[in-house]
Amino acid sequence: MEERIIELEKRVAYLDMQIEELTEVINSQQTALSDLQNQINTFSEKMESGELVKPIDDEEPPPHY
Repeated sequence: MEERIIELEKRVAYLDMQIEELTEVINSQQTALSDLQNQINTFSEKMESGELVKPIDDEEPPPHY
């Protein structure tokens, strides 16, 4: 009976360790996801405001013209 309890305690300890590792991965992924969402929002705002595109009058014609 004691062997069984020891084995169960080992399994619980292993599962606790796995949970901690997975929690760290989830937190890391959440941070990365938030950063990417912020980049998308910034890019979207710049696209809407026209910051990323030169006005047509500022464009130079291609060299073959």
